[in-house]
Amino acid sequence: MAADVGRKIKDLRTNKNLTLKDLSEKTGLSIGFLSQLERGLTTIAIDALEKIADFLDVNISYFFKKPENSKRIVLRSYEKKAFEIVNSQFIHYHLTNDIENKELLPRLIEILPSNVDEEITPYQHEGEEFIYVLEGILTLFVADEQYELYPGDSAHIDSNMLHNWANYTNKTVKLLAVNIPNFFKKKNDI
Repeated sequence: MAADVGRKIKDLRTNKNLTLKDLSEKTGLSIGFLSQLERGLTTIAIDALEKIADFLDVNISYFFKKPENSKRIVLRSYEKKAFEIVNSQFIHYHLTNDIENKELLPRLIEILPSNVDEEITPYQHEGEEFIYVLEGILTLFVADEQYELYPGDSAHIDSNMLHNWANYTNKTVKLLAVNIPNFFKKKNDI
């Protein structure tokens, strides 16, 4: 943490074309101490950090925030949370920490058992969809066809085709679904 604070101080100082001497004179902290701080070799008391923040015109909380682009790459299994539950039957889990900035939308979907008599309404959307069955037997509807997919089976479809899926068994179906485009991705204003 000391290295992050020091790096942020140095970045702010150099962006404002200030020397260590300038910072030392305005904060009352020695040049040697500030040099060690910027290199992550020492820590700083909150009251001293507050002097630096005031002089560099930032809130003290700036030094403790993680950069926006520091999203973690790995999502541990114990960190996975249910993102959405649809019709009390489909449980969606996102499989990424950075869903808003990626092109792919990877999800784990659990489908609870349903009644064979339930009407399945096919739908369509932009892009492509890849599914891989992990557990159970998935009934997949694509256009006018119906397929039974077993663990290890996969399907890759154009999402513009009418499609949907169901679980007509008495056990939960688990599948990996990857969509492109990611409809949670932030749209960049051009």
